[in-house]
Amino acid sequence: MAGGLDLPVVDLASQDLRAAAASVRQACVEHGFFYVTNHGVDGALIEAVFAESKGFFDLPMEEKMKLQRRNHRGYTPPYAEKLDASSEFVGDLKESFYIGPIGDSDLQNDLNQWPSEECFPSWKETMKSYIATVLDTGKRILSLIALGLDLDAEFFHKIGALDCPSTFLRLLHYPGSGEVNESDSGNYGASAHSDYGAITLLVTDGTPGLQICREKDRDPQLWEDVHHIDGAFIVNIGDLLERWTNCVFRSTLHRVVAVGKERYSVAFFLDPNYDTVVQCIESCCSEADPPRFPPIRSGEYINGRINSTYK
Repeated sequence: MAGGLDLPVVDLASQDLRAAAASVRQACVEHGFFYVTNHGVDGALIEAVFAESKGFFDLPMEEKMKLQRRNHRGYTPPYAEKLDASSEFVGDLKESFYIGPIGDSDLQNDLNQWPSEECFPSWKETMKSYIATVLDTGKRILSLIALGLDLDAEFFHKIGALDCPSTFLRLLHYPGSGEVNESDSGNYGASAHSDYGAITLLVTDGTPGLQICREKDRDPQLWEDVHHIDGAFIVNIGDLLERWTNCVFRSTLHRVVAVGKERYSVAFFLDPNYDTVVQCIESCCSEADPPRFPPIRSGEYINGRINSTYK
């Protein structure tokens, strides 16, 4: 059963950084989710990303499978992922397309797969432009998070976490009722999970379905609907940031329920540089509350979590 939810709204254009940082901290402690407005990502660019995404997902399956995921990049068909290992279903209903950190094509170190320019002449440049813009937004959010933890606003920059950060863009398509088999009754677009890394910036087409569960260990679980706000990003923190803050910030369970209607969304995962050592932030531990987790390299942690998601 799901109820409504009023998540905090953080205005990134606010001149009062301390107040904005306090709002972000409260959101991360109480919800693990919040909205950001005035984020600096142009609405026309977001619309272009959705249009390119829909164009790709509309292709016949055999065409999409030519770009099947490798190196965690490319197309993932329905049922290939099972985010909740306890789910009775073979996999989640969604299909997706991953774009990882973009290398230099001249140096041939770009591991990404791209649809053909003949069919999608603007696809690659649209995605690259979006990634660059939303990365800047994500860095601003991390500065507010640092301030909210009584750290220097440039903390994540100074420790090298944002030197070639691990960024992944994920285009998502959830099927409508006409695309789902009877045997999938009760299955989820995305089953219950928490994100693995630092922060996620999500934009949707406005179709409902996203729900969060603030108390992971509550029985029965209480799921609450995350409502759409035009022009706003939905931001949530992941398990790595929860670990970094010694569980002061919460990485919240969330899922996408099937609502009988197609749904498109775009998730941007901003995680630290692969070699960043994640260890308890000083302001988040004390003699009475010592660090709960040993230090670990960011890439080692996230890769381990990703590998457990795929069959």
